[in-house]
Amino acid sequence: MAMSTHFAHSLVLTYALPAEALRQLVPPGLELDTYPRGEQGVEYGFVAAALVDTRALRPAFLPARLGRDFLLTGYRVFTRFRTPGGRTMRGLRILRSDTDTRLMRLGGNLFTRYNYRLAHISSRATDDGTLEFRVDSADGHADLLVRADLHSAPAPLPPHSPFADARAARRFAGPLPYTFEYEPQTRSVIVVKAFRTQWDPQPVCVDVRRLTFFDHGPLAGTRPVLANAFHVAGVDYGWHRGVRHTENDGIR
Repeated sequence: MAMSTHFAHSLVLTYALPAEALRQLVPPGLELDTYPRGEQGVEYGFVAAALVDTRALRPAFLPARLGRDFLLTGYRVFTRFRTPGGRTMRGLRILRSDTDTRLMRLGGNLFTRYNYRLAHISSRATDDGTLEFRVDSADGHADLLVRADLHSAPAPLPPHSPFADARAARRFAGPLPYTFEYEPQTRSVIVVKAFRTQWDPQPVCVDVRRLTFFDHGPLAGTRPVLANAFHVAGVDYGWHRGVRHTENDGIR
């Protein structure tokens, strides 16, 4: 179902990991989106941790006054989808999604493939330009506490970022125009296209006090490096109904 909302704030932290550690998270039909690090020859893949304060989220055919406000967090791996016709789409594959209300968990799981879980999430923006998100997940596998200095924009790249410059980092500033999921029953890739206005993400300095996602599951034991952090505010955002691409490039 097509959905519309307004981003009061969206803060996305992108973490770099060795490509081989992430390929296990990419299903058939998709490829890991990678970036090489200069003379060292290390190939990196990336996971985005997105924190979003949404306003008036609702089916696109409804007016904004009938929408609801939600806090959403999610983890996505940067991927590419190559159609049999030769077109390449860059997007994100869902790893985990959390929300602060039972209504969003129910509705989100009914109308999307995001597999929302319920968590305690808070967001606070202060007069001194600090934006804070705190997430306490039910299973402890997606706890997060981060503070962003919005006055630091445009900020330099974080220490040890693999990106050569800000331009390269911006290519991995989520969310991307597409979200992908693999449907094993039909051996198809579901492509969801987003639409947005005034999209100008700004690099910001962040202080990540707690992040447990990489301590559990298939990425446990890895050493992710903060590669960039981008913030946007006051953006109208939405997504179209998903389109199924079959192996022979049939579209349904």
